[in-house]
Amino acid sequence: MAGTRREIPNDQGRRERILDAALDVVAEVGVHRTTHRRIAARAEVPLGSVTYYFATLGDVLHEAFSRMSDQMSRLYRQTLQDAAGPAEAEAAVVELIAGPAYVPEREMTLIFEMYAYANHDPRVATTTRTWLLRSRESLALHFPADVCQALDALIEGWPMHRAFSGEPLDTAVVARTVHAIVSAPR
Repeated sequence: MAGTRREIPNDQGRRERILDAALDVVAEVGVHRTTHRRIAARAEVPLGSVTYYFATLGDVLHEAFSRMSDQMSRLYRQTLQDAAGPAEAEAAVVELIAGPAYVPEREMTLIFEMYAYANHDPRVATTTRTWLLRSRESLALHFPADVCQALDALIEGWPMHRAFSGEPLDTAVVARTVHAIVSAPR
């Protein structure tokens, strides 16, 4: 029986393509304008594939934001793990704040969308909290808990300010600020 479903190979990467497409759509039009149809078109899959893998649009968004936060957490962790000592750990934090790799423009847009959506979706709120805790655990490889909290606020907040101001960060100011927090008496 030529052409039967059994002869057609499964599309092993379809689910992941749908999640990646969901993030692309959110970055382009925002969560509020994201639809199953837009995701399917972007992933180049039939509309039914999206609803086959994900029961609701909320499920797609939750898993897509979880995937994004996992990927960014791995980069965050690796950047800090690669630091050999205190000076390199400070430099790693400066790189996370001011460097181009951790939060490029697309990811910054996705972070804004995730945070806003987390206010209305408990699962995405949990994903966001988990991401925050993983960030602090990564910082704890080199810094005490109170310093981790302050540094993580800088790592999250300063790129947001950069995104809205449209101006690059002064790396020397960032480095001095990070050093002041790290070396402050406790």
